[in-house]
Amino acid sequence: MKLLLIGDIVGSPGRRAVAKLVPALTREYALNLVIANGENAAGGRGLTPRIADELFGYGIDVITSGNHIWNKREIIPYLDSQLPVLRPLNYPPGVPGRGYLQTGGILVVNLIGRTFMDNYDCPFRAMDKLLSELDPCPHIIVVDFHAEATSEKRAMGFYLDGRVSAVVGTHTHVGTVDAYLLPEGTAYVTDVGMVGPSNSIIGDDIDTIMQRFLTQLPFRLAVGDGGVTLNSVLIEVDEATGNALSIERIDREVQQH
Repeated sequence: MKLLLIGDIVGSPGRRAVAKLVPALTREYALNLVIANGENAAGGRGLTPRIADELFGYGIDVITSGNHIWNKREIIPYLDSQLPVLRPLNYPPGVPGRGYLQTGGILVVNLIGRTFMDNYDCPFRAMDKLLSELDPCPHIIVVDFHAEATSEKRAMGFYLDGRVSAVVGTHTHVGTVDAYLLPEGTAYVTDVGMVGPSNSIIGDDIDTIMQRFLTQLPFRLAVGDGGVTLNSVLIEVDEATGNALSIERIDREVQQH
């Protein structure tokens, strides 16, 4: 089973890169499932139903998210529908949406971290609860852990090692080089990265971000432009055991005019 997990899609430049690259990557690697973090796909913050449908049309099967899932309020009613869009599992009870779904025999779970983030429920205990309640529990389980701190992400990787097929970090928009198999057979990477402008500051316009750092004034953020980098990881999983067989970075560049 071959799975592609794509980093945070940033605005229209990211969506155009997905449109160009995902169908080709699906053919090249004979992918069984494509998962992408889409919480920044609408203007750099949030997700709308129209943009979610656009991304599904490009070949993405499941959209995960994080702390920006609520930025576009029009998505909220759709989170309780059958639309394959996830919000983090460890939001408090009663919040709209769901934190996991099963498709094609694969369980996809979305978690959010707490270190340098907001005051969410414990992601470790939330995952324990989910795994204990699933009956039967699918062999293949993929976790998007949307978190800031490297230490928290690595802790989650080792905590779930041997219990899930993959723990893949998102949120920082900066891809890390530590894609590898943990000792008990779980594929891990601290952060996939993003699909966004290469010459930017985590996808945003450089001058705007510079002004915020230099003046501490609340300049309105804007998505950068120019060439786009697509960051992703390709994970191959043994269908019988759920153990990951390999994980490798798949990074592509797209020139946009």
